[in-house]
Amino acid sequence: MKQEPLLLRGAPGSPYTRKMISALRYRQIPYRLMLNLPHDRSDLPQPKVSLLPTFYLPNSDGELQAVVDSTPLLRRFDDELPGPAVIPVDPVIGFVDALLEDYADEWLTKAMFHYRWYYEPDIEKSGDILPRWRGISAPEDEMQKQKKLFQERQISRLWVVGSNDTTAPVIESSYERFLDAFAQLLERQPFLMGQRPGSSDFATYGQLSQLARFDPTPMAVTLERAPRVYAWVDIMDDLTGIEPTESDWITTEALKDRLAPLLTEVGRVYAPFLVANAKALMSGDEQVETTIDGQPWVQRPFPYQGKCLQWLREAYGALDADSRSALDSVLAGTGCEILFRSA
Repeated sequence: MKQEPLLLRGAPGSPYTRKMISALRYRQIPYRLMLNLPHDRSDLPQPKVSLLPTFYLPNSDGELQAVVDSTPLLRRFDDELPGPAVIPVDPVIGFVDALLEDYADEWLTKAMFHYRWYYEPDIEKSGDILPRWRGISAPEDEMQKQKKLFQERQISRLWVVGSNDTTAPVIESSYERFLDAFAQLLERQPFLMGQRPGSSDFATYGQLSQLARFDPTPMAVTLERAPRVYAWVDIMDDLTGIEPTESDWITTEALKDRLAPLLTEVGRVYAPFLVANAKALMSGDEQVETTIDGQPWVQRPFPYQGKCLQWLREAYGALDADSRSALDSVLAGTGCEILFRSA
């Protein structure tokens, strides 16, 4: 039976839209992408939280529901739709893949949002281009109004990701170290998860589709520091030619050796942020005030990232004793151990 295309709404400037479209192409799942153009359907259900991409999927009664959040969607599609899986079966490899996916979705996005709305050339380009994706034929005077409104709204939301004058050095130095570590890995294998991509590859691609290929400031950093990473983004755009096998996943024995630099960056910046954010949420504090990489970090608590830590701890607790021991060995010395000390 021919599979009906998945229906989704998204935008080229949304890293999570790019994440999901790349994964759908890789798995050769047909889809229809709506770009908020005037002919879009207005009869579709509204999501509880307006996020991109939004998928319109049938529930148990066959009625369409608006579904967001790329991480559970990737897992749902792995379970329900044919095609090469993006979630490794091995529990240890699968956990590392999930941890790196979370890091890309929730930490690298800080760099994406920061560079886009912190530097003038990036602000100007985004103001010129992003509104036009929503209405390519809109009158020019209307686009100029939309540019100003869009810029002001997005800059006012920098606090959401924690981008400010205090945190800017932490975000930017972290992005540079990420580029170094990822470029080093790509010299040994084409994807984070070995010879085939995992969910972490698609999450990383989503953020880099903006950082490396759209926004002027981080694009220049990427080209100067890691041209190999710049080239990888093009490769990830369409992986329909890959025919993976189970043996193409990275081995558990290679995890420590090959991914240690990246996991160390996760432990250096993202892990301490998650722990501090969770403490602030639990205490009802209005600010997360901590030290990351020896420098001050201040931002408002982020409830969703509190859930991210909870989910990681639940997944860690669900591992059997042998898998947990193997994972502990992989993470030892990376700084990621603090995520699970109270688990």
